[in-house]
Order: sequence, then C-alpha cells, then structure tokens
Amino acid sequence: MLGAGPVGENVADRAVRGGLTVVLVEKELVGGECTYWACMPSKALLRPAQAVRAARQVAGAAQAVTGGLDVQAVLDRRDSFTSNWKDDGQVAWVEGAGISLIRGQGRLTGVREVTVTAADGTTTVLTARHAVAVATGSDALVPDIEGLRDADPWTSREATSAKEVPASLAIIGGGVVATEMATAYLSLGSTVTLISRSGLLAGMEPFAGEAVAEALRKQGATVLLDTETTRVTRTGEEVAIETSGGTTVTAAEVLVATGRTPRTRDIGLDVVGLKPGDWISTDDTMRVEGFDWLYAAGDVTHRALLTHQGKYQARAAGDVIAARAQGTPVSDAPWGKHVATADHSAVPQVTFTDPEVASVGLTAAAAQKAGIRVRVVDYEIGQVAGASVHADGYQGKARMVVDEDRQVVAGVTFVGPDVSELLQAATIAVAGEVPIARLWHAVPAYPTISEIWLRLLETYGR
Repeated sequence: MLGAGPVGENVADRAVRGGLTVVLVEKELVGGECTYWACMPSKALLRPAQAVRAARQVAGAAQAVTGGLDVQAVLDRRDSFTSNWKDDGQVAWVEGAGISLIRGQGRLTGVREVTVTAADGTTTVLTARHAVAVATGSDALVPDIEGLRDADPWTSREATSAKEVPASLAIIGGGVVATEMATAYLSLGSTVTLISRSGLLAGMEPFAGEAVAEALRKQGATVLLDTETTRVTRTGEEVAIETSGGTTVTAAEVLVATGRTPRTRDIGLDVVGLKPGDWISTDDTMRVEGFDWLYAAGDVTHRALLTHQGKYQARAAGDVIAARAQGTPVSDAPWGKHVATADHSAVPQVTFTDPEVASVGLTAAAAQKAGIRVRVVDYEIGQVAGASVHADGYQGKARMVVDEDRQVVAGVTFVGPDVSELLQAATIAVAGEVPIARLWHAVPAYPTISEIWLRLLETYGR
C-alpha cells in the first residue's frame, strides 16, 4: 500500500479485516495531508472566528462578545489538531489495526513489487501476493507564472501550518482553498487580497461564489475577479503580484491555490507502462485499467479530490482486494459495497467560508449539460422559522435541482451560516434517488433550519 494517509489507512484496514496481510509505505507523516496540512488544521483555523460571528448574530449573546480573537490561542489549538506534526498516535492506530508500516519512498519496480528506499538509503523489496494499491495523494499545483516559483510562495501546506500571521496576504486562486484561507486570515488580522482569473467557486452554483465574494469584501478583503496574475516578484520582505488588469498587489506573503497535481511522479509508474506525473484511471472497483493486481484510490484517481470521497473509494478498494484474493464474487450492483459509484453523481462538499457553501450532486448547469430535463427550485433560507431562531437577520439561499423525468433530486446547494449540517440529508436524497413523492413524508422538525426541505417541496408544488 503506497501512501499512509486517510485513504491508504482505510484500504489497509478493510483488507486486513478481510483476512489479508498489509504493509503501508509512507515517506512523510502517517495520517497524510488531511491530518496535518489540509482538512483538520484549516478547519481549526476557521472555527474560532465562525463561533464569534455566530454569537454576534444573536441579540443577548452579541453583547457578551467584547473582544477579538486570541490569535496565538487559535494557532495553539490548530497545533493540537495536528499533534504538533507528530504521527505517534496514527502509528499506534496502524499497529493496533494489525497493519505493518515501512517508512520511506516506495516505488513500483515490477509486477506486484514495491521497493522502499529509507531516509538512510537502505532499500527493502516487498512482493505482494495479491495486490498493490496506490494512495499517494496530490500536491498543490504551482502554475507557470513568471517569477512565481522564485518568489517562494505559500501553498496550502504553509497556509495551514504558519507559525505567525503575515500582516498582508495575497491569494492567487478562487476555489475552496483560496476562499477558506482568505476567510481564515482575514479573521486572524491579515490584510487579504484575493486574485481569481474567473469568479469564485467555479463549478458550483453561481450564487454560491457571488455570496462568498460579497462576504469577503464586507469583511475587508480586496477581491479581484476575472483577473489573471501575470508576474510575481519578491523583494526583501515583500511580494509584488502584477495582474492583467494593470493592478500591482503587494503583500508580505503570496499563497498559490490554483488546483492540485497528482503525487505520482516518483512512484515507478513507468515500470508498469503508466506515465509518471499523471492521474491514475480506475474502474469503479478502484482497479487500474489494464491490470489485475494494481489499484488506486483518493486524489491520484482524479475522481473526486475530497478526503471523504477518497475514504469511500478506499473502503471499496480494500473490500474488493480481499474478496478477489479469496475468490469471492465481486458485486457490481449500485448498492454493493465493492463499487464507488457515488463519485459520479452524489459527491458532497462543504466550503467553510462565511457564509458556508454545502452542495451535493449536480448543479443546474451540469444537469442540463448531461441532458437531464431539470426544474430548479430556489428558496431563501432566512424565511424559514428555524433560521430566524438560529441567527438574527439570517441570510442564505437553497437550491434544489429536480430531474423531472425521474422525479428525483439531482442536486442541492445551500449557502448560509452552518448549512454544512443540512448536507447529509441532501446527500441521502441524491444518492438514494428518493422519489419526490416520498420526500414529502420526511417531515422536518420545527423550528429547525431543516424545514427548508418542506419549503423547497412546497415551492416545487407536487
């Protein structure tokens, strides 16, 4: 098993539970990107300000909030989430699960063969009886912008692990990492400029990116949309970012958040006829096309670059590897545990900005492009009684995309405070293909924000 992040751990755990012996190979920290440089530290940075903002939106509580964030306490709490970038706890879990661990750079060197090179240069050759799985993840993409690499830019790793908050931060990008880190560093006291070559949160419903852009501006950020970065220069303690609009932005640090690239350049793909540095294509059992022994899961597959989807793929892969090793028939039914079909139509995602954006399934545009006859239903979440209890002047929007021919929900998007907690219900509706007629009988409790489901159905009118 190449890679001991959440995905690799889950493949290994399921395979061990299925009766196999598994060796994890990891060159960095056991627990991977999500644990130390992505999901967990980023949310730890975001949550304190979110809690303060929530209190300030409720009369009575607002009067009790008299100070700002304790920045050092926020950073210290973040450090506790990462165990100060030590993986002792994760290693103990691996050992307790009956999984072996070898540290070093693993490379494919033959059929079912992996050679691991340790930090001291010693090598260990591993030969699998049944399968090799790749879950090495992805790295931040640094685009070919003049001067950018020489300017020592931050990536998501530096942004989530910084020991000090820069006085000013320029962010190149408009996706999830860019908007979340803009939100976090504004709350920590940085002057933030966000430069995006298009709108924000492209690929989501347009109103989501528009709401986040408006909120960032209200919080004091400069948001430059439809703007290319043409050149970056670092001079001493300052970085200058030149843009296509003729504006030059100066900041103490520049964060590049323009996408991800697969961590497959140095794992021996060429030995088995695959191209180093490419994404790895798999079927829904996570087996690499053209091989009966090679599997991949997580970011490297480019199916859905989200930790929860990677773990979902990993569970399928581990179960499949164990089943095939024991000669058990592998189910390809949509409800079978051996396939990762949700990657195609029921991927949930939360962007922890202010406001939050929670979505699952297809946007209206994506559904129409797929040839689905859709009806779009919008509703202001603030008009729901539970939202008014939750926060004074609650602002938010919900959209339900209905497949009119099949009479099921094809996609849902929520924008507003704490809408992430609405997402699992939407995911069940989309993944379970619950008929609209049955959703009418899923009665939401009053007064909760979940009553948005009733209002959406009433607006739909059937």
